[in-house]
Amino acid sequence: MSAWLISLEGTSQGHTLALMLAVLAAILHAVFGALQKGRHDPWLSRGAIDFGYGSMAAPFALFVVPWPGPHMWIIFAGAFVIHSVYKLLQAWAYTKGAYTVVYPVVRGTGPLFAVIGAYLIFNETFTGIQWLGVGVLLAGIFGLAIYNMIFLETARETLIPALLIAGLTGVFVALYTTYDAYGIRAAADPFTFLAWFFMIDGLLFFPALALTRWLRMPDRPAAGPLMLRGYIGGLVAFLSFGSIMLATRLDKVGEAAVLRETSTVFAALIGWLVLRETVGPRRIALMTLIAIGAVIVEFGG
Repeated sequence: MSAWLISLEGTSQGHTLALMLAVLAAILHAVFGALQKGRHDPWLSRGAIDFGYGSMAAPFALFVVPWPGPHMWIIFAGAFVIHSVYKLLQAWAYTKGAYTVVYPVVRGTGPLFAVIGAYLIFNETFTGIQWLGVGVLLAGIFGLAIYNMIFLETARETLIPALLIAGLTGVFVALYTTYDAYGIRAAADPFTFLAWFFMIDGLLFFPALALTRWLRMPDRPAAGPLMLRGYIGGLVAFLSFGSIMLATRLDKVGEAAVLRETSTVFAALIGWLVLRETVGPRRIALMTLIAIGAVIVEFGG
C-alpha cells in the first residue's frame, strides 16, 4: 500500500485522493473535538486519548512498519515538542473559555499560517481566486466565533485570555501541520512516520500529566469510562491525523490545511443533530460561508 500511495504523489489521482482525505480528516476532527469536549476535564480527556492511540500504535511501530532511518529521530523530536506545546495550549484554552468560542478561533487561525508556512517551506503558491476562498472561509470561521462571543452567557470574565490562548494555539496548529508534512515526506515509508509519531507523541508526556492531575483530584472521575473515551478518541485520532498527513504528502499542504478547517461546519452539525444544540439561521449562514470558501480554494487552483 505504501508503494501505491507514493506512486500517486503529484498526479491527478493523488490530488483527488488528497481532497477526499482532507474532507475525511475534517469530519473526524469534529468528532474528535466532541469527544474531548465531553463531560470530563479536558486535561484528563486528552491524556486518555493520547494513551489510547500511543498504546495502539506501539505494536505497529515496533513490529510491523519499517524502522525509521537515522535522520528521522531529530524530526520525531521536533514533532514531539511542537505537539506537546499545542496540546498544553489547547487544554488551557478549553479551561478558560467556552468550547464554541475557542474552537472556531483555533481552527480559523491555523489555516492562514499553514498557507504561509507552505509557501515558505514547500514553495507552494495560491492563485488570487484561492486567496479569495481563504478569505471567505476565514470570514465564516471568525464570524462564527464573534457570534458566539456576543451571545455567550458563561465564562465571560475569562473571555479575553481564552481568545488570546486560542489564537496562539492556532499558530501551533499551523506549525505542526507544516512540520509534520515535512516529516512524512522525509520518511521513506509514510506509515513508518505515522506509527512512530503516534507512539512517541501518545506515550511520552500527556498521559503522565493527566494521571498526576487525576491523582490530585479530591473527587476523581471513574477511570473506566475515561479510558473507554480515550481508546475511542485514539481510533478517531488515527484516522483523522493519518488522513491529513497522507493528504499533505500526496498534494499541496496549504490546500489540505484549508479544507480540513471545514471541521467547524461538521462540528456545528454534530452539535445540532447529535447533541441537539440550537443552530439558527445566522450560524447556518456562517457555516455556509466556510463551505463556500473551501470550495473556492479547491476549484480556484
